[in-house]
Amino acid sequence: MKLLLLLLIVVPVLVLIAGQLGLLKGHAPENLGVRDGRLMPPSRTPNSVSSQAGLHDAQRYAVDYARIDPLRFNGDSAAALQRLLRIVADVPGAQVIEAKPDYLYVQFTTRWLKFVDDAEFWLAPAEGVIHVRSASRIGRKDFGANRARIEAVRARFAAG
Repeated sequence: MKLLLLLLIVVPVLVLIAGQLGLLKGHAPENLGVRDGRLMPPSRTPNSVSSQAGLHDAQRYAVDYARIDPLRFNGDSAAALQRLLRIVADVPGAQVIEAKPDYLYVQFTTRWLKFVDDAEFWLAPAEGVIHVRSASRIGRKDFGANRARIEAVRARFAAG
């Protein structure tokens, strides 16, 4: 019983320390960005969301899990992307890595364990949308974290 109690205390503390030391952040994907009008495919495991999931092979990627709507806007596309930039910059743990006139790359870091999720936003003015892809760097599941974050961004974006 003492061993079980010790494990229940020691293991979480060790995981927390590992996170604080940056051992759980993973590595940034090397192939981020827009290629031929597409963001990277969603992950092979259910730890990502993508508004372009349907463009990728469902047998190779977790397409059904990953499907999420793009962010829709009316009017000035440049103003829409600037508004999105302000919104994502306000999300706790957000760090804007790259901001171009039609593309944003943001890293979101969790507070305690320092997990990093990579999010990309690509402006497609002809469609009146901003496509999005957000994925965890490590782990097989994200327990809905990427979807919840993007939906919170969507709610703020839609509110103007």
